[in-house]
Amino acid sequence: MAASTPEAPELIVDPAEDQVGMAGAPPHPLREFWHYFSQNHGAVAGLVVVLLLIATALLADVISPHPADVQYRDALLAPPAWQEGGSWRFVLGTDATGRDILSRIIHGSRYSLLIGFVVIGLSLVVGVAVGLLAGFFQGWPDTMIMRLMDIILAVPSLLLALVVVAILGPGLFNAVFAVAIVYLPHYVRLTRASALSELGRDYVIGSRVAGAGLLRLMFVTVLPNCLPPLIVQATLGFSSAVLDMAALGFLGMGAQPPTPEWGTMLADAREFILRAWWVVTFPGLAILVTVLSINLMGDGLRDVLDPKLKRS
Repeated sequence: MAASTPEAPELIVDPAEDQVGMAGAPPHPLREFWHYFSQNHGAVAGLVVVLLLIATALLADVISPHPADVQYRDALLAPPAWQEGGSWRFVLGTDATGRDILSRIIHGSRYSLLIGFVVIGLSLVVGVAVGLLAGFFQGWPDTMIMRLMDIILAVPSLLLALVVVAILGPGLFNAVFAVAIVYLPHYVRLTRASALSELGRDYVIGSRVAGAGLLRLMFVTVLPNCLPPLIVQATLGFSSAVLDMAALGFLGMGAQPPTPEWGTMLADAREFILRAWWVVTFPGLAILVTVLSINLMGDGLRDVLDPKLKRS
C-alpha cells in the first residue's frame, strides 16, 4: 500500500488582514487632492462661494426676480426692503432708472465669470505656447520673446489695458482682449521657467533618444509636468481679471450701459453715492466676495499642488 501524502494546509485569509492590505493601497488622486484641500477651511469656503456663483450665473433667468433691463418708473432709487420706504418687491432696492439691483447683480455674475474664463483661457493658451517656444528655442528667439514680455510687465497693468482699449475702442470684447494681453507675460515666464527645469531630466532625454518629435516633446512630454504652477497662477489671475474688468467698466472703457456688468453698475451709481448708498454698496460687495473667494480657493490649490506646502 502506498503511503498517503499529507495534504497542503488550506490558506485562510483573515478579512481584517485583507482590509488592512487594501487600506495600504495608494489613495485615489482625487481623494488625496480633497484630503489636502479640505484642510484649508478658507479654501473650502471659497470653493463653495465660487460654485454658488457659477450656479447663479447658469440659472440667472430662473432665480432673477425681475428682468435685468426693465425700468420701473414708479420705484426710482427705491431703498432696500428692510429700510424705511423699501419694498420686498425690490429686495436690494433699485437704481436711478428703476431697475432692480438684485436682478442686475444676478445677471452680472454671468458677465464677470465669463470675462474671467475668457481672459484667463486666452492668456493661458497663448502664454503656454509662447513660453514653450522660448524654453525650447534658446538664443535670439528666447531673447526677443522675453524682452517683449519685460516691456509689457514694465507698464502698470491697468494703464496698459486702458491704452489698448483706447486704441481699439471701448467695448466688452476689446476690454477682454486688453486684459488678456496684460496677463500674458505671467504665463509665458512661468511656462518657460518650468520647461527649462524639465528639459534636463531623464524622462525628456529618454523621449529624445526614442525619437519623439518636437511637438510631442513640448505638449505631451514636458507640458503636463509644468501644469501645477500654471493652474495656481490661472486661479489667482482669474480674480485679478474680474477686478481689472470691473475697473475698466467703472472708467467707461469696458462693458457699456445697459449691460449689467458690476463695474458698469458702479460707474452709473457714482453720482448717487451720498443719497442712495445701496446702488454702490451691493455691486461693490459682489466684486469683493467674488475676488476674495477665488483668491482663497487659489491659496488652497497652491497648498495642494506644491508638495512642500502640503500639510500632513
